[in-house]
Amino acid sequence: MDDAQVHKMILDSIYSTIMEEANALKILANTKDHKFVEAIICMQKCSGRLVWTGIGKSAIVAQKIVATLNSTGTSALFMHAADAIHGDLGMICEDDIVICISKSGETSEIKALLPLIKGFGNTLIGMTSQISSRLAIESDLVIMLPMDMEADPNNLAPTTSTTLQMAMGDAIAICLLKLRGFSPAQFAKLHPGGNLGKQMYLRIADMVDYKQRPRTYMSDDLKKIIYEISSKRFGATAVLDDNENLIGIITDGDLRRMLENTLDLNSIKAADIVQKNPKICQFNDMAIEALQTLKEEKIQQLIVVDGLKYIGMVHLHDFFREGLY
Repeated sequence: MDDAQVHKMILDSIYSTIMEEANALKILANTKDHKFVEAIICMQKCSGRLVWTGIGKSAIVAQKIVATLNSTGTSALFMHAADAIHGDLGMICEDDIVICISKSGETSEIKALLPLIKGFGNTLIGMTSQISSRLAIESDLVIMLPMDMEADPNNLAPTTSTTLQMAMGDAIAICLLKLRGFSPAQFAKLHPGGNLGKQMYLRIADMVDYKQRPRTYMSDDLKKIIYEISSKRFGATAVLDDNENLIGIITDGDLRRMLENTLDLNSIKAADIVQKNPKICQFNDMAIEALQTLKEEKIQQLIVVDGLKYIGMVHLHDFFREGLY
């Protein structure tokens, strides 16, 4: 093939693969099987854990489903089907439900595992594409994933089948999330290092640098003002009265505008430049709320106070650093 033919072949193959899988997903989405409902309600009522198992590519899918469930408030565990019959069955507890994923439902490891699980007395849910398979017959409940062909032109490589398994796993996780009323706050507790987690728990108190508190007083001269703005990293300084009460703010922009309009710099005091009633945030405010203020006001810094007491400043760069912006 020449370059043009190769180019066309690649684009056609991408399109056909994705469309093949998309069409299979549409069929699955429109499958109104009451067994889906029974299986998910059974999982929701489980007082133990959901133990997911499989072999080959289905095992990889099962691991992903377990990760999604655990991160959305459903206790889940992965058990490799091959390892199960060599000792890992010991991880199954009395109240657990076992969900076995297998496209054919007939692999040797799965068939060896089924009677062992049944012997333990645990509820077994099968996820398969073959209704007449050993897995479907032995399972207490069956989640059928209808499909005709893999996206692989040889109908061999797990492609469409694993896409359906993954999508059904996501659907199960979301159903359980909704049934349990799993909230964004609960999600944040399980994802404290993620951006959503930070949005839910990070407060201004966690961000403010107490050592960097640019401040001047109403009688301070231009040299002191410039020093405070330059030596700190906020591009501004708070202006306080002699009793440490907040009066306002002077930004580097205020300085530039003043320099454009003033000839006698020796007489300039902070009181001549200060912008009163500055935008502030409270020490215990949520960081995401403070960021919203910065965006709405189109400014780069906020003065942080605790009640009326000046604490410090936060800059737009602080929010970038935390991954919130």
